[in-house]
Amino acid sequence: MIVCKFGGTSVANAEQIRKVANIIKSNPARKIIAVSAPGKRFGDDIKVTDMLIELADAALNNGDVTKKLQAVVNRFKEIAEDLGLDNSICEVIAKDLQERIAYDKTNEFIFIDNIKASGEDNNAKLIAEYFTSIGMPAKYVSPKDGLVLNDFPERTYALAESYENLKNLGSGDEIVVFPGFFGYTKEGILRTFDRGGSDITGSILAASVKADLYENFTDVDCVFSANPKVVNDPVGISEITYREMRELSYSGFSVFHDEALMPVYKLSIPVNVKNTNNPSAPGTKILPTRTLTGRPVTGISADNGFSILYVSKYLMNREIGFGRKLLQIIEEEQISYEHTPSGLDDISVIIRSNQLTEEKEQRIVTRVKEELHADDVYFRHGISMIVIVGEGMRNNTGLAARAAAAISRTGANIEMINQGSSEVSLVFGVLSQTENQILRALYDEFFAPITVG
Repeated sequence: MIVCKFGGTSVANAEQIRKVANIIKSNPARKIIAVSAPGKRFGDDIKVTDMLIELADAALNNGDVTKKLQAVVNRFKEIAEDLGLDNSICEVIAKDLQERIAYDKTNEFIFIDNIKASGEDNNAKLIAEYFTSIGMPAKYVSPKDGLVLNDFPERTYALAESYENLKNLGSGDEIVVFPGFFGYTKEGILRTFDRGGSDITGSILAASVKADLYENFTDVDCVFSANPKVVNDPVGISEITYREMRELSYSGFSVFHDEALMPVYKLSIPVNVKNTNNPSAPGTKILPTRTLTGRPVTGISADNGFSILYVSKYLMNREIGFGRKLLQIIEEEQISYEHTPSGLDDISVIIRSNQLTEEKEQRIVTRVKEELHADDVYFRHGISMIVIVGEGMRNNTGLAARAAAAISRTGANIEMINQGSSEVSLVFGVLSQTENQILRALYDEFFAPITVG
């Protein structure tokens, strides 16, 4: 059995949904699909999810709900009409949105999640209806029927019982169309994954049914070794390991959600990233292991929006529990951290900036000074993380020196260096304004054509 996930651009309009139908029809093993909300149809278009966020904001702030709700319905109506469906599916969608708008608004976060999730939910209903109308019997399955998520306030994840609940999906003759991005707690409260979370849903479904393959359809032929918007014509990746893909996705690769690999990784289910617009292209295979090539580096990615908490204290290295106490202060502010490079007398904690406020920063600085008696404490903002990833890096001497030399040639300064014990990734913290320049320099260093002789 093959489980497929189709992203927003793959289901943005009727033309794209016809392509999806042809892909499913071409292989009877494709029995389960997870779908996103309709994405952009052209460059300046707005995603349905963004329209829904605007709708939720209007509902919470006494804005023009009627106009914004109708805009969403019209978007689905246009798709339905272009697919030759009657108006009944649009009536279902309109009724669903009206009911969601009427939900209790006491908890604004839950209310917004309910509105946002309607994009995936209603698109799944529409696509199932279309498949059936063209002789491909299909059924919409709601996440209420088995995708059980944890409670607030922890980061959203599927509980173990979800896999048992969903194990028989696709066992019938009908194609299962399942909305991505959300599920429900045991109390019946809707929760969403992070944006891009439809990848996670597809992975959960693949693990639940123990699929032979999980196909993730997007709008590019493969995963590239660097961002093609920054690097001109980067090398495509034909095979990559779970670990490599996880590192790259976490640090900026937008093709695949960084949390989506865990369910399939545990069962060694291979993943194939493919192009809805060019389904015959082989794509990129994500595997437990792969044959190493002549290049030690598989990919280079970059992500911005980081801050550094810098703490120094003389003889810090001899003080038992200093790191634990520091991280506990951060934990008590409901903040997660990314890296903690350190020296004898100083330690840096890398944090995603969107978790911080001026008040939180001030509390952290004050507590570290008063409770840990630090000599110096401050935050630095506007930091990007450049990550070099490759299974072959472990057996390649001098790679860090090559990377640092390439960065130095740009004239940029390195704010932080961190390498895990697995030696699969090497992380450089740099000022965000130098990010693209450094990314191009590192690509030229490690992906220049290999010459023989």
